[in-house]
Amino acid sequence: MRRKIRTTGSICPVCFRVISASIFEENGAIYMEKECPLHGYFSDILWSDAELYRRFESLDVCCDMMHLKAQHCPYMCGLCDYHASTTVLGVIDVTDRCNMRCHVCFADSGAGEREEPSISDVKNMIDALADSGAFAIQFSGGEPTLRDDLPDMIAYARKRVKHVQVDTNGIRMAESEDFCREMESAGLSVVYLQFDGVTESPYIKLRGRKMFDVKRRAIENHRKAGENPAIVLVPTVVRGVNDGQIGSIIKFAVENSDIIRGVNFQPISFCGRKGYDADMRITVSDVIAAAVNQTGFMRREDFFPPSAMSIMLSTLGGDVGCHHACGAFSYLFVREGGTPEPFTDYVNMNALIDSYKKNGKVGIYAMLRGSLKGSLKILREALHSYFKLSELHRKMIFVGAMHFMDAFNFDLARARRCCIHYALPSGDIVPFCTYNIIHRRRARNLTPRSEPI
Repeated sequence: MRRKIRTTGSICPVCFRVISASIFEENGAIYMEKECPLHGYFSDILWSDAELYRRFESLDVCCDMMHLKAQHCPYMCGLCDYHASTTVLGVIDVTDRCNMRCHVCFADSGAGEREEPSISDVKNMIDALADSGAFAIQFSGGEPTLRDDLPDMIAYARKRVKHVQVDTNGIRMAESEDFCREMESAGLSVVYLQFDGVTESPYIKLRGRKMFDVKRRAIENHRKAGENPAIVLVPTVVRGVNDGQIGSIIKFAVENSDIIRGVNFQPISFCGRKGYDADMRITVSDVIAAAVNQTGFMRREDFFPPSAMSIMLSTLGGDVGCHHACGAFSYLFVREGGTPEPFTDYVNMNALIDSYKKNGKVGIYAMLRGSLKGSLKILREALHSYFKLSELHRKMIFVGAMHFMDAFNFDLARARRCCIHYALPSGDIVPFCTYNIIHRRRARNLTPRSEPI
């Protein structure tokens, strides 16, 4: 049976004109359909589990301003006054260069088609993000570790924001313990390490070469880089390639929980270098199902919409405003002896979400379902201090998924609530998915295929 959920704005995947789209439920899944007057009908799956989609929608911590109708969206990003979410994570591409040529790269990196921003430009972008209220800054590209002045960027960013990340394929980290120490000494908070599996097969298929040994050497080198080094594993998930390793990746994180703080699964996005392939499409709910089925210690009800992370960040002055369909998150506590336990064994998230929706904040003791088996004191203190939160995170592993949109599943309602934003040398701040789908080509001074019609 087919049931319409809502109407939204989208774009034609061919000419990129703004068109209307319908989101509907059918046969237990959520789909988008749309029709361009020039290029015809398109349909794509959004979530494979409609029941889970509805649960996430009911738990969503909604933003204000969604009643306002955005003008000229998504072509006049900068951010405009109709954008509904503030910046939580600000991204800066410090280079187009890359020492790999992955065919799934949504940034189409490697050629170095535009001049790299100077260190002065990067500092100006850091300032723009910090002034906008960004909680964290992430250096990306291209491969940011190809820039020798990356430690200087990290050091400057740490003067302006609390949390600094670096995206990397890990090659330079694997080659040099000294480079790992330089990043740590500069004030790096966490490395976002591309990590597609625990065997070589996914790397050969997605990256064109063996890389698992590189990842292990990068982890080992960074393990010795400082007092509390941190890594988040970032797998690009592709159906039929590495979706069978989702549980193994989580278990690898648990086994290395002294340095690995989380796993952030990213279902493949068909923009940049990779053309659309329906057989490769995988959704957030597919990732959750695999995590449950393949680990034996995670449950479907352990996952929540990303906006619910506002409960944690609100004590630090931030909110996560992104749409419930953008992703999912959970946490594992790693007990003595390495036993992982879902955080929902200790924290009643459903009650916290209800409290947050009613009051805009959550009381400290409402965070607990019961005793944290000796960790009550650290949790209580963590809610008042970023540094204590970091201490708590060393006993926890984040498990999440973030599905970046492409032209086939683009939803203006999601774009308006995006809280991950790119800073550009022009001074503009642009939502993540609209930048990757539309504005990146403009930033490279290429002929845009995305001019509004």
